[in-house]
Amino acid sequence: MENNRLAKSRWYRLIPIVFITYSLAYLDRANYGFGAAGGMAEDLHITEEVSSLIGALFFLGYFFFQIPGAHYAEKRSAKKLIFWTLILWGLCASATGFLTDVKALLVIRFVLGVAESVVMPAMLVFLCHWFTKEERSRANTFLILGNPVTVLWMSVVSGYLVDVFNWRWMFILEGLPAVIWAFVWVKLVDDKPEMAKWLTKEEKAGISRALEQEQQTVQPAKNYWEAFKSKNVILLSLQYFCWSIGVYGFVLWLPSILKSASKMGIVATGWLSSVPYLLAAILMLVVSYYSDRLMKRKVFVWPLLLIGALAFSGSYLLGNSDFWLSSVLLVIAGGTMYAPYGPFFAIVPEILPRNVAGGAMALINSMGALGSFVGSYVVGYLNGATGSPNASYIFMAAALLLSVVLTLAVSKKEEKHER
Repeated sequence: MENNRLAKSRWYRLIPIVFITYSLAYLDRANYGFGAAGGMAEDLHITEEVSSLIGALFFLGYFFFQIPGAHYAEKRSAKKLIFWTLILWGLCASATGFLTDVKALLVIRFVLGVAESVVMPAMLVFLCHWFTKEERSRANTFLILGNPVTVLWMSVVSGYLVDVFNWRWMFILEGLPAVIWAFVWVKLVDDKPEMAKWLTKEEKAGISRALEQEQQTVQPAKNYWEAFKSKNVILLSLQYFCWSIGVYGFVLWLPSILKSASKMGIVATGWLSSVPYLLAAILMLVVSYYSDRLMKRKVFVWPLLLIGALAFSGSYLLGNSDFWLSSVLLVIAGGTMYAPYGPFFAIVPEILPRNVAGGAMALINSMGALGSFVGSYVVGYLNGATGSPNASYIFMAAALLLSVVLTLAVSKKEEKHER
């Protein structure tokens, strides 16, 4: 295939940069759970209900600027957009460590969500400019791999930072790298292959030709509105809403759940919280590899989400009777919820033309942000109101089961690919 002859340098020049950038974004949104478990709630006199709202408020801000971000990245520059947002979210994350007022914390979390809202759609657009459909699941996976890998090491490092210093220094020290990295990002990346000085003329032409050829097999769409009315885009948006309920209910509150159930210290909780993300990283690489190799997407999404739903159900049935077996099931749930991201985000660019694919992915990610808000708020509320995570396990299991049904409803016709 011609794609096998495309410049290999794209992978080692761009993917590490993309991975680190999204990792920093995920670090600064997910460490709130460790702040809450590490004394922030007590110091700022935050109740359980308000704590769940603060944790979820990020995702409300995250919802609003997805589509404008994708549009700017497609029509103007993903490079410039991400540069400025790196600086903004890094400063907001570090500022969290200086707060003494709950109202200011509410504002900071919302603004942090707004700053990070453009990152995912802009990155997906960026990768669509550099990688073909036979490569896209793997490219997307290396982007989103920054999510579980970051939570893996962040769970350990944050635990130590809170233990050695305090929650304030954890936020300050984990926010500054994004500001520094902004200047590395803007120096090393180019928006499109034709702008890259490190590619030869032949390599630039080969990439452009391959990307143009794949567009010829995609049904044209006049504008965003036409794409948004697509049955598959609607189904994928609803699917991602439900999926994100499970993912972010899990990510944000896992440290608190484990610390409460095990009575462990914050460092031991950090180590235990990292295990699901180790499994997630492994599964994401395996799943994306076989998805690209077989050029199939749905079959690498819904079965894994079903396993996640069953694992949450098993944790509910165990209740408080066996902490360690329940922890194993949580590891399985976390790993399988993350595994399908690469194939999932490879679907849209294969069923929609380039002029609207970025907007459609942003719409889907926006619905995921709303699902994240619902998941993080409701799970935090249920845990506080019932004094146990059991109700939240059933809630997350039901959301994942619904996402399985919606995935299966996506049209097979639009997932048919020409090789």
